[in-house]
Amino acid sequence: MRGTLAGLRAWLLQRLTAVYMIGFIVFLLAHFATDAPQSYELWRAWMMRPEVSIATFVFFTALLMHAWVGIRDVVLDYLQPMIVRVPVLAIAGFSLLAMETWIARMLLVS
Repeated sequence: MRGTLAGLRAWLLQRLTAVYMIGFIVFLLAHFATDAPQSYELWRAWMMRPEVSIATFVFFTALLMHAWVGIRDVVLDYLQPMIVRVPVLAIAGFSLLAMETWIARMLLVS
């Protein structure tokens, strides 16, 4: 279990992702409170700035990692038969990876 994401490492990852997400949300709220875009074009131009799109991508990466730790813990705690646990974790993991790929395509490729 040394190389896996368990115990203190999972706890720390979940806390660090939560701190980043809170900071990013505060940043967004402050930005929109002081300099709200007046049109879709201005909003899109702001979102396509490299620093904003990368920070947004990191936010969604942190969100999905945070979700993975929570889903994994719930599945490990409440689904005891291994024949059920493994497919549920695989489906959850592949779903989160698909979401991350979709987000990357929207933010970094467009």
